[in-house]
Amino acid sequence: MAASWAAAGVNVTQQGQRRLRLLLGTARRFLLRSFRTAVAFQAEDENCVPEVVNVVFIDRSGQRIPVQGRVGDDVLHLAQKHGIELEGACEASLACSTCHVYVSHNIVDKLPSPDEREEDMLDMAPLLQENSRLGCQIILTKELEGAEFTLPKITRNFYVDGHVPKPH
Repeated sequence: MAASWAAAGVNVTQQGQRRLRLLLGTARRFLLRSFRTAVAFQAEDENCVPEVVNVVFIDRSGQRIPVQGRVGDDVLHLAQKHGIELEGACEASLACSTCHVYVSHNIVDKLPSPDEREEDMLDMAPLLQENSRLGCQIILTKELEGAEFTLPKITRNFYVDGHVPKPH
């Protein structure tokens, strides 16, 4: 190692070499330990079964569509994943109200209060009600088991009329 440093024109003392070896050895042990920890967490995750939350979407025609989601899913992407026509023109960036839904009255109080940005977008939603929320802002928890999300009869898309974004 000293020869390679000398070839590069770096003068390294013996004490410096020891420190460098110590540092590199510590780094290798840290990386190895980190790798083992990551593998342990990954193995643990593979054995974990995600918690399922059963919800119902009610589409614009009144048809009830039962859906299973996982804790942590948002309502917009869950609907799109199951072919329910919840648009989400801004792709969950809080720049539109096309993912506007009505939350069942027994569940709406279990949701965190909407922040100012969500309220601003909801103000632009047609047919606003007390239980109106944006689907992109509703994150499933076990407390939402049995929730019903009703799609309003109309939405207003300020993005581009007729444009339907493809979910990721």
